[in-house]
Amino acid sequence: MQPWMMIGGVMFLVSFGAFLIRPRDIKWEMKLDRPRWLVFEPAIPLIWTIVFVTGAASATTVWNHAPGTATTWILMAVYLLLEIVTVAYIPATLRTHSLAVGTTLGAIGVAIGIVLALTVWSISPWATLLLLPYLAWSPIGTLTTRQMIDLNPEAK
Repeated sequence: MQPWMMIGGVMFLVSFGAFLIRPRDIKWEMKLDRPRWLVFEPAIPLIWTIVFVTGAASATTVWNHAPGTATTWILMAVYLLLEIVTVAYIPATLRTHSLAVGTTLGAIGVAIGIVLALTVWSISPWATLLLLPYLAWSPIGTLTTRQMIDLNPEAK
């Protein structure tokens, strides 16, 4: 099996964690006020698709550089952790009805993403460039969630 297939398969399986949401939680989320500047909300699923695909491409690039080495396996674990934290954002925020949980998970994801990008730069600058969509978008999502706390203090 090709590395990109394995990495893509793991990414696909982890993404199913996003389905751990309940209809009543979606109703809660739909009632929340959002920042006025958030006019691109319909594009968010497409944006996250791009982020996840480029993240998987980054992981594949790192794997192909030194397949099976201890360092590469550790980096694969960090990529996996990053995806788990990222995917956990929505179900954790919705299940707890807490925007603070989402903000915290978003900030953790940003920190992991920055450390990962800096680490893989020495292995493959291209792998780091493939993480740029995550590094650009994740802070926006985190900031949006943080601003939503101010607009919805009862949802903190």
